[in-house]
Amino acid sequence: MTVTTRPRPRLLLLRAARLFDGEALLDDPAVLVDGARIASLTQGATGVPDGAEVVDLPGATLLPGLVDTHVHLAFDASTTPVTRLAERDDAAAYEAMCRAARSAAAGGVTTVRDLGDRGYLALRVRAAARAGDHTLPEVLAAGVPITTPGGHCHFLGDDAAGDVAQLREAVRARAARGVDVIKVMASGGHMTAGSRPEVSQYTVAELRAVVEQAHALGLPVAAHAHGTAAIVAAVEAGVDCLEHATFMTPDAVDDVPAELLDTIVARGVALSLTFGTRQVEGHAVPPSIATRMAGFIRNAGRMHRAGARIVIGTDAGIAPVKPHFVLRHAVPQLAPLGMSGAEALHAVTARAADVIGLGHRKGRIAAGYDADILAVSGDPVAEPAAIHRLLAVYVRGEQLVDGPAA
Repeated sequence: MTVTTRPRPRLLLLRAARLFDGEALLDDPAVLVDGARIASLTQGATGVPDGAEVVDLPGATLLPGLVDTHVHLAFDASTTPVTRLAERDDAAAYEAMCRAARSAAAGGVTTVRDLGDRGYLALRVRAAARAGDHTLPEVLAAGVPITTPGGHCHFLGDDAAGDVAQLREAVRARAARGVDVIKVMASGGHMTAGSRPEVSQYTVAELRAVVEQAHALGLPVAAHAHGTAAIVAAVEAGVDCLEHATFMTPDAVDDVPAELLDTIVARGVALSLTFGTRQVEGHAVPPSIATRMAGFIRNAGRMHRAGARIVIGTDAGIAPVKPHFVLRHAVPQLAPLGMSGAEALHAVTARAADVIGLGHRKGRIAAGYDADILAVSGDPVAEPAAIHRLLAVYVRGEQLVDGPAA
């Protein structure tokens, strides 16, 4: 897939039938873009600044570019992503990661948080985007995740045994590399042979050492946590974001403990839940996930009703049903959680940007924000599936061309 941008004058005026600004739906909007930023948002008839290009989109809705809080650009969304990565040297892996990132952007995902790569290659993709490649989304990167010897995703790089001094040094080493977030594997996971997702990998004291060191260096901590014990430990240790939070047992799903849920809500711990799949002929969600899906939805619905800070981290890249633009597919799939169309869009725009620390310039259509803007046919608040009817994608003010991913 080749993605390019279309040159345009510095000033661009977008007019549509309606606009979702990250919080609410507005009618008859006009968005003035000046370079890479939004200069103003007005409603109703408005004058056209001298030299501005006007794009009229009758019947369309403008909305912020989507924000995926958990992706893996190093995984190629094949049936064997771990093997395929191992077959690539760093140069080939970097090129593949750039292709993955461009696929995300073309599909409307204009900001991604990469929570596990090999060799800190996601930081190179981040640098390319910040250097002016507008075919790439904004990238935040954790680099190599912190895990135990032989633990979940150990194949991505170095590991850290259950020793407080080693864990603190692991955080410092990542901070020195320039990561945006520390990713720690509080439990095992599905993609690693010999690893069990319901089993904890670190104690509360060990996780607390990670959190304290990261916070001292100004970095948030995202904890991969499936089993209830790992989730409890991560919350007690003070992590900023829980990834997955599935409450998996060896053969089922625990109910969310009421006291724990109260603590999560009271502390504002973000829940980066793993929803969003694309139907691909010949491929399906693994049985270990499919048989537990009703439990995941039940727990997520309870979390939502309790007022938890839910965002969507799709785990893009780990399977054919998880392409790098899959976040768009999550939006209409959040209704069973009790989310309205507006709540679902908020979770993948303004709230997601806030959770990953970019709420001051991403996830909203407002003056001063980055001009990451989607145009879709119809009203995605009333009809969430309209999110798939992409008419245009703007990344930092530049329109992507050659068509979005399906």
